[in-house]
Amino acid sequence: MKIIHNIKLPVTATHQEAVRSAAKKAGIAPSCSGFVQKEALDCRRGEAYKIFSVVLDTEKESPLLKEYQEYVFTPPKPPDTKIRPYIIGTGPAGLFCALTLLDFGVRPILIERGDPVEKRAEKVSMFWKGNSLDTESNVQFGEGGAGTFSDGKLTTRIHDPRCRKVLELFVAHGAPEEILWKAKAHIGTDLLRQVIVNIRNDILSRGGEFRFRTKLENICIQNQKLRTVTLNGEEFPAEKAVLAVGNGATDTFSMLLRQPLVFETKPMAFGFRQEHLQKEIDDARYRRLPDSIREILPPADYSFYTHLTPETCVYTFCMCPGGSVVNASSLPGRLTVNGMSRHARDGKNANAALLVSYRPKTVQQALSLQKELEERAFTIGNGRLPITRDLDKAKTLTGVSPTAMPNTCEADFSRIFPREMLHSLQNGARLFQKEVLHGATTVPPVYTAPETRSSSPLRIKRDPETLQAVKAEGVYPCGEGAGYAGGIMSSAVDGLRTAEKILTEPNR
Repeated sequence: MKIIHNIKLPVTATHQEAVRSAAKKAGIAPSCSGFVQKEALDCRRGEAYKIFSVVLDTEKESPLLKEYQEYVFTPPKPPDTKIRPYIIGTGPAGLFCALTLLDFGVRPILIERGDPVEKRAEKVSMFWKGNSLDTESNVQFGEGGAGTFSDGKLTTRIHDPRCRKVLELFVAHGAPEEILWKAKAHIGTDLLRQVIVNIRNDILSRGGEFRFRTKLENICIQNQKLRTVTLNGEEFPAEKAVLAVGNGATDTFSMLLRQPLVFETKPMAFGFRQEHLQKEIDDARYRRLPDSIREILPPADYSFYTHLTPETCVYTFCMCPGGSVVNASSLPGRLTVNGMSRHARDGKNANAALLVSYRPKTVQQALSLQKELEERAFTIGNGRLPITRDLDKAKTLTGVSPTAMPNTCEADFSRIFPREMLHSLQNGARLFQKEVLHGATTVPPVYTAPETRSSSPLRIKRDPETLQAVKAEGVYPCGEGAGYAGGIMSSAVDGLRTAEKILTEPNR
């Protein structure tokens, strides 16, 4: 199997046409079988095209053709199926780790501090309507992880053959087949919830076990080896534990920092959500295209990245076309926000995080600033989400209506962010308006603060070969919370990699 990239065709082109065009370009008979591995949209320079990467069933050698790497994993020897690893967290890292272990007869025990996704969704909905926050089951915690209440993006910068396996598993559990080839694939929060239910049922049917409303309270490491885990006050012997906690588990981080583990600081970012009318994003991104083409294109997205200084960059993150801003809080007296979209992306507004980079000197410094920003935001609005349409003066102006629930309040963001951080965000917002929207917006955007959970505040150092924590045999830091991923796809891939290492270990 070979892959060929950069097959440029009209936006109306089908996959069959893409395969034929790829074969012709490679000098192969048009009857050659193949499939589209990636389909991207290029709307630059006043034209619209689809750009395909196509996998062809051929062994022909050509400078245009590259080897197609398929994901294949087989343990070197049958794994010890008597061992039952604990998987702490049921986000994508934990769930995909479990699916892979079960493929080879190893039955994990999944520990989740929150509720099953159905009950969790009900509690989140009630919270957004004004009910009290459940600190154990919310936008951050619960089955599916924080990505459950997001756009369900499946984009990633990593190039790993496991990515295809992750997509295939999502489709096998009910996700739309289009995610297999869309360059900017997403599932959407509405469809993702049922996919998670299907994954849970699959895990249960094959002997996996879920323990909901169960919190990891301690791990015991003696002589550089995992001995026990403490769950809801009860200690259990443990040989292996996958730490697939999410990036918002600050209390779990505090517990882990007391253990004989090795930690590293990592780059972070803080900022806010910006909302524009989706129509204005469409107009800016598709502005030179004829109406006949625009009407068949999806809601437009964008990305933005700029260095204000060699050390400081401002960028957009997790852009949600046709989406909404949500209260993503998980702790009393603290506020944080995130973005969310349904699969149809049919909302009136578009939103994205606008963030400024931050390099903490210590893990505690990162945790302290995160806590400080979230507490300030809560205090300013007495629990309401702070918004502004004027980053400089916090004036009350007409403009985009905020989508955040349950309620918002006009606020001066200088009371939330440190002066230098806010100054960088203000400059970034101006550059975004100029470079991405070409200064063409007529309805002022609205900003909602703060976005503080875009990444984990720490990294639990692990051996690059075994993926076990340094000086802690049997402990597997995994996914976004442990500092090794940045989204649904990379977290799921890290879950697969971790399972492979567990399955590859020699039997004892």
